[in-house]
Amino acid sequence: MNISQAVKMAAKSISSNKARSALTMLGIIIGLAAVIILVSYAQGQNLAMQRYYESMGTNKIQIQAWCWRGGVDVSTELYNYCLTLDEYVKGVTPAQEVWSDFTIKYGVKTLGRDNYETRPTLYLGNDQFSVCNNYAIAKGRDLSYLDIKKENHVCVLGAATAQDLFDMVDPIGKSITINGMPFLVVGLYQAKGSGQTEYNEDGSNWQEVAMTRLDRVILTPYTLNRVLNNNQDIEQYVAKGKDSESTKMAVALLNNFLAGLIPEDYGYGQAYSEDQYQESQNEANAMQQRFLGGIAAISLLVGGIGIMNIMLVTVTERTREIGIRKAIGAERRSIVIQFLIEAAMICGIGGIFGIGVGYLGTLVVGKLSFDTILLPSTGITIGAFAISVAIGIIFGLYPAIKASGLQPVVALRAD
Repeated sequence: MNISQAVKMAAKSISSNKARSALTMLGIIIGLAAVIILVSYAQGQNLAMQRYYESMGTNKIQIQAWCWRGGVDVSTELYNYCLTLDEYVKGVTPAQEVWSDFTIKYGVKTLGRDNYETRPTLYLGNDQFSVCNNYAIAKGRDLSYLDIKKENHVCVLGAATAQDLFDMVDPIGKSITINGMPFLVVGLYQAKGSGQTEYNEDGSNWQEVAMTRLDRVILTPYTLNRVLNNNQDIEQYVAKGKDSESTKMAVALLNNFLAGLIPEDYGYGQAYSEDQYQESQNEANAMQQRFLGGIAAISLLVGGIGIMNIMLVTVTERTREIGIRKAIGAERRSIVIQFLIEAAMICGIGGIFGIGVGYLGTLVVGKLSFDTILLPSTGITIGAFAISVAIGIIFGLYPAIKASGLQPVVALRAD
């Protein structure tokens, strides 16, 4: 018997027992759909985190440094040292948040601590703040060296803060007040929000909030620390590496520099790269992807056991047919091939439906969890179908061998 005949016989057997075949396929459909949806969900999480880190900026170096022993100007010393690291570093800036209460006004609009959703983060930085934090100027200009030197009351607004204060009015050249002091708006940052979402256990959407917070910022010269931050020590800095390898080298050099600049008993200094956390997050996401895929694979295993069970039933029902075929000279190999093809066809058809359900489920999960169109990768789809067919072959092998081993005389006596 050739392959085409075996396929026709398998199709006839499946079609003659439609309900039983459909129920048998159900285990494969559910298992395959679960694998596709869960693995795609893990990939969506990974993609959301990658976009989040990209919006924050790659190759960033976070620096925490302060000295309570007088006579050490950390900001100036760090700035001058980074100028000597131009081979590795694009720039360095203070990135100190103003933690004290402040109120921002423009006309009748007021932003302050009473409304967290619109309250901007007020940063003290220099002319390299945008480069180091992955911001781009949409209108106007950035802070300049003279703004820092002369302690000019100027500021650059994030896109969301500009809209909160000015609506559709061009903010460039307008003045806002911070705690009653006038500040000239000289620049506007491009929006960084991406619309990617993540959910906390309570259902709150932290990823979308985080992305929006990046656009709710106000940058002012760090030399205004005395009037805006009650002259508290500037402790937070950000540097920008030229590439991944340069960032690693810069972190090592900066840590050595800080250790020499700030004695251990008189302060603290440390530099670290956020790329390290991103790599750790990617590893964690990969582990989660494998874990979720493994859980879903259990349902495939259950579906495979169902295939073995139904094929054993089929062998029992067709014992007499097998005996007749062997009596007229059918080889064991042809019997094995016939039953393996039937098992593979059941799983293959179930696999096709499972892929369809998996695609629909992935679309729903992508919309609900990430507010985006999420589709399974081609590799997952092809791999899932191949696994479904392989399950049919693996779990159909024992029934097929059992069928081929029947003795013709015994098989012909069966009812």
